Amino acid sequence: MARTAVIGGVGPGLGASLARKFVDEGCQVGLFARSADYLEDLAADLGDDALAVPTDITDPDAVEAGFREVRDAFGPVDILVNHASGGSWKGVRDISPAEFEQAWEVSAHGALLCSQEAVEDMLAADGGTIIFTGATSAVRGRGGAIGFSAAKFGVRGMAESMARELGPEGIHVAHVVIDGQIETPRVRESQPDRDEAEFLDPDAIADSYWHLVTQDRSAWTLELDVRPHVEEF
Repeated sequence: MARTAVIGGVGPGLGASLARKFVDEGCQVGLFARSADYLEDLAADLGDDALAVPTDITDPDAVEAGFREVRDAFGPVDILVNHASGGSWKGVRDISPAEFEQAWEVSAHGALLCSQEAVEDMLAADGGTIIFTGATSAVRGRGGAIGFSAAKFGVRGMAESMARELGPEGIHVAHVVIDGQIETPRVRESQPDRDEAEFLDPDAIADSYWHLVTQDRSAWTLELDVRPHVEEF
């Protein structure tokens, strides 16, 4: 029986690599993001096992409708990746309260809404997996990015709390720290002379996410740190 996955926050780079990896592994995948055009193109490329669901994950009604659409197409959700993030790159003196709140809304509140929908499916079945995409800013603050850092710290706390609450119920919750910059078309275009070895490969990271999904339940991972390989001499 095919697994059903939802990826919240799909865009070029890791989001697309996750969708492709999960489809390649036999999953049926609901793709959530605000950009309808990009989602439709990606879903068409992935085939019948991918469903574009344009969704504002900060809107409870939109999230509920999105999960309903995925269930109608593929069945109950077994896997959730809370991948969406946002935040203006401003420091404490420059950020507005609205900009600070928006960072939290996308990263933390959106993840809560998606998790609440997915958990009900998982508890009614044989468990499942919820993965949060973190960042360096989830473990140490970053100057000039107070909204993003605060939101990512919040996401890390959510993941740890949910892991302890839901683990005994058969739901594996993990937090992945992306400690480096992922190579995307936009990043490569803006930094054409940067050494390729300094970037993280989104396809390789997607492999690590899949390992978390298939990991034996006797030894689940709470946090995984992903960073570029650096040669030591």
